[in-house]
Amino acid sequence: MIDVEIEDETWARDLPDAPALVVAAAQAALTAAQREGAVVVLLTDDTGVQDLNSRFRGKDAATNVLSFPAPPNPEDHLGDVALAHGVCVREAAEQGKSLAHHLQHLVAHGVLHLVGYDHETDDDAEDMEGLERVVMAGLGAPDPYGAEQGDDG
Repeated sequence: MIDVEIEDETWARDLPDAPALVVAAAQAALTAAQREGAVVVLLTDDTGVQDLNSRFRGKDAATNVLSFPAPPNPEDHLGDVALAHGVCVREAAEQGKSLAHHLQHLVAHGVLHLVGYDHETDDDAEDMEGLERVVMAGLGAPDPYGAEQGDDG
């Protein structure tokens, strides 16, 4: 089950289909990783993500996406993902991407972190980015790492 919580209404204003886009991306990431479980995705603002980043990571700055893996639990809750509206909008514009595709890429990225993928080494990054490319292609979106080209969606 993918639960989407919209804390910042500018997500709904700028992207009315945000909940459906999030669910599709999260499900696709879980399928690509051959995992099942529950995920909560919080669509919030920069201040909300900055607060979470400060409290849980000791970094007093907003970032695009944060992932909080859950410890093993009987409910099979994999964890939570939080996205900052302002940061995501700015990045999408700077990278020539649609907000919809950028949101889906970051959701997939966050969900892959929940199930153990990381990008600390070059090999790990290559594996994770490869899965992200598969997820995005399956969603009909362009390669998220071909950002310089932009996209049409």
